[in-house]
Amino acid sequence: MVGLARTSEPSPEHGTAGAAGFDHVERALVAAHGLIESVVTRHRQDQARQWWTRTGPGRPSAAEAADRLIAGAERTVAVVLSGDPEQEDAVCSALARPPGPGRAGVAVRLLCLPRALAGPRVRALARTDPRCEARAAEGGLPEVLLVDGRLAYVRPEAGRAGPPASLVADAATVQALDLMFAGAWGNAAALAEPPRPAGRLCTDSARRILECLRAGVTDEVAARDLKVSLRTYRRYVAEIMRELGAHSRFQAGARAVEAGLLPGGP
Repeated sequence: MVGLARTSEPSPEHGTAGAAGFDHVERALVAAHGLIESVVTRHRQDQARQWWTRTGPGRPSAAEAADRLIAGAERTVAVVLSGDPEQEDAVCSALARPPGPGRAGVAVRLLCLPRALAGPRVRALARTDPRCEARAAEGGLPEVLLVDGRLAYVRPEAGRAGPPASLVADAATVQALDLMFAGAWGNAAALAEPPRPAGRLCTDSARRILECLRAGVTDEVAARDLKVSLRTYRRYVAEIMRELGAHSRFQAGARAVEAGLLPGGP
C-alpha cells in the first residue's frame, strides 16, 4: 500500500534564511522608491528653474511671477513695493485672488516706498484684506518679493540697466534679503489713514451716488434709482466731486476708495 507522501516542514535555519532574503528585497525596493522620488524631485526642480530663468519673449512676466509665488506661499509673503506700476498691478492682482486651501492664514507684509503710496490701490488693499499689513519706508531698497523666507524674486529698478529679474533660492542670499526686509520693516511707519471727509460724503445717498459713478451708470438711470430729478442728481454729483477735489467722475471714484468711502477692487 502506497503511503501518503509527507511534506517536510522547513527547518528553522531555512526559515531564517527566507526571512533574511525577504528583508533584503524589501530594503532594495525602499531604496529604489527613494531613488525614484529623488529623480522626480530633481526633474521638477530643473523644470521650475528653466521656467524662471528662460529668456526672450517667453520669460516670466512680473504678473506670472507674483501669481506663482504668492499662490504657493504657506506662511509669509513680504514685498518691497517700489511704485513701479507693473509691480504694483502684479502684486495687488495676485493678492486679490481668493487664497487656495490652507493659504488663508498667510501673513502679508507690504513695505511701500514713497512712489508706491501715490495711488489708492495699496492703501485700499491693506485696509480691506485682513492678511495684509502695510508700512511706509524710505527709498534705497531693492524691489523684492520674499516667500516663506526661502525664495526671493528680485527685479531691477524700472528704467535702470542691469541683470533681468531673477528667482533666488540660495539659502544664504535669501536670508540676507529677509534680514534686510525685517530691519527696514522695523524702522518703517504705519500708513497714516487718509482724512475721512465729513458732511454730504458720509451719507448713504452720497455712497450710492459714488457707487453709480464707479459702475458707469447713466445719470438718467441713477436719478431714477435714487428717486430724484435728473437736475438734482447732477447737482449732487457736482457737489461730491467738489468735496473730493476730483476733476472727473473716474477720479472721484478713485478718491472715494482712497478715503474709505467705497471698498477697493472693481
